[in-house]
Amino acid sequence: MDSILVKGNGPLKGQIPIAGAKNTCLKLMCASLLSEEPLTLTNVPRLSDVATLSTLLESLGVEIGRLNEGGTLAFSASNLTSHLAHYDMVRKLRASFNVLGPLIGRTGEAVVSLPGGCAIGARAVDFHLTGLEKLGAKVELKDGYVHASGDLKGAEIEFPFPSVGATENIMCASVLAKGTTVIKNAAREPDTKALADCLIAMGADIEGAGTETMVVRGVDRLRGTTHRVITDRIELGTYMTAPGIAGGEVECLGGRRDLLAAFCDKMEEAGLEITETDLGLKVRHPGGRLKAVDVATAPFPGFPTDLQAQFMAMMCFAEGTSVLEETIFENRFMHAPELIRMGANIEVAGGTATVHGVEKMKGAPVMATDLRASVSLILAGMAAEGETQVNRVYHLDRGYERLEEKLSNVGALIERVDGV
Repeated sequence: MDSILVKGNGPLKGQIPIAGAKNTCLKLMCASLLSEEPLTLTNVPRLSDVATLSTLLESLGVEIGRLNEGGTLAFSASNLTSHLAHYDMVRKLRASFNVLGPLIGRTGEAVVSLPGGCAIGARAVDFHLTGLEKLGAKVELKDGYVHASGDLKGAEIEFPFPSVGATENIMCASVLAKGTTVIKNAAREPDTKALADCLIAMGADIEGAGTETMVVRGVDRLRGTTHRVITDRIELGTYMTAPGIAGGEVECLGGRRDLLAAFCDKMEEAGLEITETDLGLKVRHPGGRLKAVDVATAPFPGFPTDLQAQFMAMMCFAEGTSVLEETIFENRFMHAPELIRMGANIEVAGGTATVHGVEKMKGAPVMATDLRASVSLILAGMAAEGETQVNRVYHLDRGYERLEEKLSNVGALIERVDGV
């Protein structure tokens, strides 16, 4: 397996272009199943997750055209040949489970593998299935597969927790259902609103996207459209922490504060300067050590769980003690032992990590355990003494496009080493 070598090289300086949002793009790809007319997506991130989901969609009969070296994808689901999403494909990418809502919404039938466990927590799909049942679907679990069928009708659905995946699956299932569906305690993430915006452009009747209550009035059919994938707020936040760790000043092209308001507030509380520019967001380290601040992850508009690992890496170098509380996923502190190998002082107890800032850390061989943990170790290595080798970096290719190139362009010493 490939590994990444990174060395401390002083303050960063320059611009980093932020790619299209991975999570948004994957759900938009699933939405292509809802129409017989083509859906064209621009600003598509060139990631292994996109390739994986493309393979699954093609197995269902979707034809995919690729332009601009994969930066533009056109999906034609006019002749679906299957409603079965195999385990071998779904297990590789949890977001693949979101073909369930579009399939049953369009064809009245879907057989989709349960996605199984995840390195950062179980993430059960109960909300998805309960929501479909309220829409009138017959749902059965057989041999690890969800079998859903029936003509869907509008209903009132209230989630116990604002699940992003469940909100998006039910929204897609209900756009072609008869009658009106009300989704309460809906996810408010920008990714979910972006999906709704695309569906509206395709002819869906949706109100309240981005709020706690969404109203979906079923329509007879959806048309094709061309839609631009929004900026990836997690990639944005990741690169915003880079000067927080290594020092210097970085302008994140395409960044918007409204995508990460809670995160930006915490960054400024730690002592970083964030400025909105004509091109995006500029982050400047004022010098010296940052101040330790406490963080608790929460659904949008709260602090994103997908930025907790990166923020922890930054807090490792801060002055004082910070407490990071993970409220979304269990088992999401697996990067902590690897940071400790580099000299960090971290104590983990259940869903809370206490980080005592240190003045310096040292490079070491470390192991990536998941996507966001991988990049947190690279970021820490940019300020550590000596060389850090991050192994199992295939995780990175799922969520970061041209990471080594982007960091090298602002002054980082980083290279990928081919596995033996």
